[in-house]
Amino acid sequence: MFDLSGKSALVTGASRGLGRAIALAFARQGADVAINYRGNAAAAEAVAAEIGAMGRRAHVVQGDTSGGREPCEAIVAATLEAFGKVDILVNNAGITRDNLMMRMDAEEWDAVIGTNLSGPFWMTRAVARPMLKARAGRIINMSSAAGRMGNPGQANYAAAKAGLIGLTKTTARELASRGITCNALAPGLIETDLTADLPAAANEALIGMTPLGYVGSVEDVAAAAVYFASDEARYVTGQVLGIDGGIVMGS
Repeated sequence: MFDLSGKSALVTGASRGLGRAIALAFARQGADVAINYRGNAAAAEAVAAEIGAMGRRAHVVQGDTSGGREPCEAIVAATLEAFGKVDILVNNAGITRDNLMMRMDAEEWDAVIGTNLSGPFWMTRAVARPMLKARAGRIINMSSAAGRMGNPGQANYAAAKAGLIGLTKTTARELASRGITCNALAPGLIETDLTADLPAAANEALIGMTPLGYVGSVEDVAAAAVYFASDEARYVTGQVLGIDGGIVMGS
């Protein structure tokens, strides 16, 4: 398995779901992990305790990545204070506010764009300076199959996740000369808190569209994140990897 010993990682939205799984996977491979959360301090501390039990350092960092430049810079600064460096950033924090386009209001649009697209931009901008100085770094953005194929009732979410793919490719081009890579993961139907509330009919429909015919796990996504964070992925940048059971094939 890929070795992340000596690396420090910052994972946004790491108190639950995909973020939690990625944080724990990084720690299992030897990384120290900063666990960013917005509101659930107890859940974040529980993740930190699990990482500590593995013999790795964990640092809990509260902050709302949708708040713009200042809170994102503060999250990165707190991680630098704790670990002295940030080798890996995972822009995972995300929300949904589903509605049909003609019924979607400004709050539903703005909240999702702010968390799922603007947040990763400001986090990337904040972490780029120390990574540029180090002439190394790994940035991993959490996109979605919805951003590659669209999804009824998710104009805000699909637009944000598609925009994140564009941000990933631009970041990869701008930072490549300093040894920094940027890639995106695009999960399909994964068993998380966000998908647990799907109506049974919608869930079955998505499984029916998935060639492998079943729901993926957070560990499937975390394994791909570990690869992108590793030295073995040093020649991979600007890529979008679908962990989606084949629901999206092609570009």
